[in-house]
Amino acid sequence: MGFISEFKEFAMKGNVMDMAVGVIIGGAFGKIVSSLVDDVLMPLVGMITGNVDFTQLVFQIGEGEGAAVLKYGTFIQNIVDFLIVAFCIFLMLKGINKLNRKKEEPAPEAPAGPTQEELLTEIRDLLKQK
Repeated sequence: MGFISEFKEFAMKGNVMDMAVGVIIGGAFGKIVSSLVDDVLMPLVGMITGNVDFTQLVFQIGEGEGAAVLKYGTFIQNIVDFLIVAFCIFLMLKGINKLNRKKEEPAPEAPAGPTQEELLTEIRDLLKQK
């Protein structure tokens, strides 16, 4: 099997295609959640904390050009972003699992009818009567 045909077979497998779709949707979903955090939630958090912009919180070690700047505010912002993204994904998966559970529920069973033996016995008895 040639390298090209082997790669084509790999790329066209269902799992690879599903993963590609998931990555694309995940990227778009990430943008939505980032906008939710940056444009909706963080201004509210800033208002509650007295208009503190977390991304501006820094700690400088040393003086002049060789000083190290620790941007712990950006780290806090990224933690908040992660927690919100994780929570949104949790809610989305919870909803998907709930829908899948409804699909998997078996249909109510029809009342059990007579067995094959019972039907044959009934037919035999009817034939004897005639």
